[in-house]
Amino acid sequence: MANKNLELIPLYEWGMFTEPRPSVVAGPCSAETEEQVMETAKGLKDMGINVFRAGIWKPRTHPGSFEGVGAPGLKWMQNVKKEYGLKISTEVASEKHVFECVKYGVDLVWLGARTTANPFLVQEIADALKGTDIPVLVKNPVNPDLDLWIGALERLNRAGIKKLGVIHRGFSTFDKIKYRNDPQWQVAIELRSRYPELPFFVDPSHMGGSKEYIREISQRSLDLGFEGLMIESHCNPSVALSDAKQQLVPQELSDLLYNQITVKDKDSDAPEWKDNIDQLRAKIDIIDENLLYALGSRMKISRQIGEYKKNNNIAILQTSRWDAVLAKVVKAGAEYGLPEKFITSVFNAIHEASVEAQNEIISGSSSEE
Repeated sequence: MANKNLELIPLYEWGMFTEPRPSVVAGPCSAETEEQVMETAKGLKDMGINVFRAGIWKPRTHPGSFEGVGAPGLKWMQNVKKEYGLKISTEVASEKHVFECVKYGVDLVWLGARTTANPFLVQEIADALKGTDIPVLVKNPVNPDLDLWIGALERLNRAGIKKLGVIHRGFSTFDKIKYRNDPQWQVAIELRSRYPELPFFVDPSHMGGSKEYIREISQRSLDLGFEGLMIESHCNPSVALSDAKQQLVPQELSDLLYNQITVKDKDSDAPEWKDNIDQLRAKIDIIDENLLYALGSRMKISRQIGEYKKNNNIAILQTSRWDAVLAKVVKAGAEYGLPEKFITSVFNAIHEASVEAQNEIISGSSSEE
């Protein structure tokens, strides 16, 4: 499907962020009390943050969880704006939320992952935002559906919203990985490749699910040339009513931004961001990580096959099976422009490792998938 053009206003014309990168949106996962909101905002203001975030309405997975204080919290946000001069932002998931945000002078809104996955809600929000000048960021949908993500952007853009960007927060997965959400950076890279002018934020708080991963995710996003970060910060995370483990105190955030991460120099004369060699290498790093994950998953299944063979007294060597596998991958590799010699060498090495793994299971016998 051909890409449809998006009419976009550059990030640094939004009047909210100043160069150099990264542009940062920070604040608590949820607005809980006026004192908590004001204290956190003061700490962030003192360290140079310009855009304050707080969840007012919280779409939780299970009923009974803290679902936000609702519209009264917008009054606290309004006080942040008056007292500290910060821009204020929050998540919206309905027409009603938009109207409340307009009423209280919210400067930026974003759509959450669950909302992005619902075209009806996206259209409702787009219609409610018509005629406003509020910038909108769109989080990726819960599952890695790039067309659904783009579709949300198109709906908003058709409503006249040109101050438009995205937030990458990772995707839900059943697999056991170290992060809360699977980054699947290749999806974000594909979106950036299609729309290189689209402002791009990464949410390391939700992607990692723990503050211990915020630095490495933030650095990866900057290495890929993404402009911004949305990071959760709370004046006292230990008593937070939602996502306590992934929130930094303002001083920790200051240390992260000024001492722990490095922004690579961007060549403004380069025709496109993807031509930057550091970004190309970062893309290779991501592919390598995906390869390692796939190899690990394959080895796990190979061991399961070894257990099955052992328990059912099945002959280890299955020559016809391997010949069929090799023929199939050589043919498939040719479609990607990969030489037969290269594919044969790689898969023979993989097969040899699988044989050794099964040998450990079948008491030193030679094994074959």
